Amino acid sequence: MLRPIVALLLLGAATPALAQTDARAVLNLAKTRLPAPALVARYGSDPLQKGELRLPKGKGPFPVAVVIHGGCWSATIEDWQGTAPLAEALAARGIATWNIEYRRTGNPGGGWPGTFEDVAAATDYLAVLAKTQPLDLTRVAVVGHSSGAHLALWVASRPKLHDPVAGAMTVRPVTAVAIDGPGTLAPFVGVDAEICGAPAIVPFMGGTPQEKGAAYTLASPQDHLPLGVHQLVVLGALGMMVEPYTQAALASGDTVVKLAPGGANHFNIITPETPQGKQVADFIAAQAFGE
Repeated sequence: MLRPIVALLLLGAATPALAQTDARAVLNLAKTRLPAPALVARYGSDPLQKGELRLPKGKGPFPVAVVIHGGCWSATIEDWQGTAPLAEALAARGIATWNIEYRRTGNPGGGWPGTFEDVAAATDYLAVLAKTQPLDLTRVAVVGHSSGAHLALWVASRPKLHDPVAGAMTVRPVTAVAIDGPGTLAPFVGVDAEICGAPAIVPFMGGTPQEKGAAYTLASPQDHLPLGVHQLVVLGALGMMVEPYTQAALASGDTVVKLAPGGANHFNIITPETPQGKQVADFIAAQAFGE
């Protein structure tokens, strides 16, 4: 079953190679045009445990989205500025955003379990921010792109884990948004090397699924369905990686709303200056909180 999925994934990623390159260039340019966030705060002692808070115009309190960048879970591919344009676009649409950085493979303490502990702690830090900022913690979404989509779904799965890695869970999202990324790990060992240019999942988890089965189970949102939260899924170049999770979530009884923008690739969907990125930002703003 995996072999046809791999073939389709590679076809989808390789065919529009020029478009992917152009979209990445537009995204990189968009990063340079952003206004300063309302504040930058640290949710932990490590220099990478930080986030940017952006606020909409007005008094609030505002719904808030935790925004998690992708990059193959690796310290060398992408950082928090990859999702900063999307975070700014959501703030312009009335949703406060907490665009986070976190330790990844290659950073001291990154990978399993440190990356998971970081995104959990960053989410829970909203409770601290809400003491001084106009945030409505009854309306929290967690939004992730690429490998960040996996982490966003994982944050939503925390109440199902019954394990210390889940953290304090002082903040519980009501919506998870997965933008062109997987909801599980083990089935994509091997596929990841083709997409990321090198193995990503095994280094990230510190071993193979056979060696660290319990950790892979804790790390894979698909293994904890139903998550019991509203879910939005955006399909881009990695749609065939996203679909198995989407179908499993629907079968479990979770509500899932899908968007597949025309002409989408992996990067234009998080670049609000493109038609596809604007459509994604509009979709999240309209659907995340049922308003």
